[in-house]
Amino acid sequence: MKVFGFTGYSGAGKTTLIEQLIPRFVTDGLRVSLIKHAHHHFDIDRPGKDSFRHREAGASEVMLVSDQRWVLMHELREEPEPLLEDQLLRFSPCDLVLVEGYKFTDIPKIEVHRPANGKPLLHPEGHNIIALASDVKFELPLPWLDLTSPTPLPISS
Repeated sequence: MKVFGFTGYSGAGKTTLIEQLIPRFVTDGLRVSLIKHAHHHFDIDRPGKDSFRHREAGASEVMLVSDQRWVLMHELREEPEPLLEDQLLRFSPCDLVLVEGYKFTDIPKIEVHRPANGKPLLHPEGHNIIALASDVKFELPLPWLDLTSPTPLPISS
């Protein structure tokens, strides 16, 4: 499977861009999966639900299964955060894994940047950034995706 990333600061539009691209990849016949890295505490469970109560009681893993989807929640409980490479091994076979976040992981990635956010570019210090997606064109030696376009492909230079 191919792995490709999207990086940038919060509020730049990474999720929106990925959301626009996934249907195009699927229409092209690709099976797509996604990993989103969170830098903050998150929980997909809710207090009071059985699965939440089981995790709070000390279960290391809780799996929820229905006729629509399944999810496995793993509590790290003082274990270090797993590496992206280790998490990729958990996916079912697919053609393309999109990765949102992981600024410093050495996978090819597009930097999504909006100058109005007041944050600096990650390029050129960013790891393996091969293109820039922005609402402003910069004079950089990178291909550019125009975030103001309703369909932000193809990449121009």
